[in-house]
Amino acid sequence: MNIPVFIVDAFSNGPFTGNPAAVCPLQEWLPDAVMQSIAAEHNLSETAFVVPMGDDFHIRWFTPAVEVDLCGHATLASAYVLFRSFPAGQERIRLFSRSGWLEVERAESGRLTLDFPHDPVSKLEMTPATLTDGLGAEIEAAYRGKFDYLVCVQDQRTVASLKPDLQLLGSLPARGIIVTAPGDDCDFVSRFFGPACGVDEDPVTGSAHCTLTDYWASRMDRETFTARQLSARGGWLTTQRRGDRVLISGECHLYMEGTIHL
Repeated sequence: MNIPVFIVDAFSNGPFTGNPAAVCPLQEWLPDAVMQSIAAEHNLSETAFVVPMGDDFHIRWFTPAVEVDLCGHATLASAYVLFRSFPAGQERIRLFSRSGWLEVERAESGRLTLDFPHDPVSKLEMTPATLTDGLGAEIEAAYRGKFDYLVCVQDQRTVASLKPDLQLLGSLPARGIIVTAPGDDCDFVSRFFGPACGVDEDPVTGSAHCTLTDYWASRMDRETFTARQLSARGGWLTTQRRGDRVLISGECHLYMEGTIHL
């Protein structure tokens, strides 16, 4: 069996930036164990598998260790790959996932916009000691969303300088930990640590911005933001809260295409 595979840098501003995702377009699903093994072989934050579903598509995402319920950058990368075969004028894709229906729209510039569900957070009355000790930084406030913890710290410098204890963070009952602060040259910055799902630090986490955008919209009484994820590769996004949805925009760059031989 030969399976096409593409590696796409999502939320990037050029090669070797943003978050690389592997995308495997399929005609029908492979066994779950095979898809998980392919994702482990790629050893990227996520590998996306996409199957036609009438005029739409079904998408699933795997880290090297587990299947996840929602992933932004690999959805952006998948849409980028699918749009390459679309006729001119077809600028919207619908994808069904474990988190319901998702949409991606392509602008004339080629910039892509995800339409994802928002993820509001609840403030924790007491911050878990494991979270404080694992981050090793002074926490201003901590929250919990559907998938992740959200931690607010003082400033961008604190976010950038974090050297977390990943073993401690991996013991928390969550997909991951989002750390955020006001940005120096954008509205807010963040980093994302997900050792529990096999991703120590994700370069750019689109789905985390479902939480971040909702939080900053409430905090700043605004709807539209510029954002940076302060990983070593760096990521650039614009986001907008629209009711119970979040629009997350960024650019993609194709790094590689090839064939998986099974």
